[in-house]
Amino acid sequence: MRKVYMKENLLAPILAFLQCETPEAWLQSALANQDIMLIDHCNCEKKAASTALSLIYRYTEKDALLMKMSKLAREELRHFEQVLKIMKDRGVRYATISPSRYAKGLIKHVRTYEPAALIDKLIIGAYIEARSCERFAKIAPLLDEKLRDFYLSLLKSESRHFSDYLKLAQLYSEEDIGERVTLFGEVEAELILSDDSEFRFHSGVPPLVGRVLPS
Repeated sequence: MRKVYMKENLLAPILAFLQCETPEAWLQSALANQDIMLIDHCNCEKKAASTALSLIYRYTEKDALLMKMSKLAREELRHFEQVLKIMKDRGVRYATISPSRYAKGLIKHVRTYEPAALIDKLIIGAYIEARSCERFAKIAPLLDEKLRDFYLSLLKSESRHFSDYLKLAQLYSEEDIGERVTLFGEVEAELILSDDSEFRFHSGVPPLVGRVLPS
């Protein structure tokens, strides 16, 4: 009962923030493509750490950002290691797969001048973490016990990362970020609800067929 309460407590602000929930078709495709899900999840953790480090290098004068992103990068790399271990235990080779259109679809709306560019990047970070949290929670009950418990264990950190990104965006903005949050929310929801050509952890609605890993 305590675990259920904690899960619902963590997800409440996430679900209020996102403009849509993950479609059932994505869940079905995830179950049919668990090897790809793990590989792309591994990539996502690596990219999340890289994004945090790039913000540290780019915005060296912003103390709050430096401290939050340093901790976030360490946590994401730890998650990367944990996913690698799970893949190794299951005999899943860390193959090269193409990235989803999700992050690129969000990034193309980032403004090109500062501090607006930073604000938009931080809002995107919040959406990526929020969607990850929502998907971990949705897929976890459908998985085997070990993977279920691992994904549920990520909810707390993903929820905190979402909150950190959003708070930093408002901290460094001279005006309310609500309008930009709404804009990126609309873009994010369109990416999640529209048809996609292949299954990835952050893909839209993928075809309901199993995918063969690259040789």
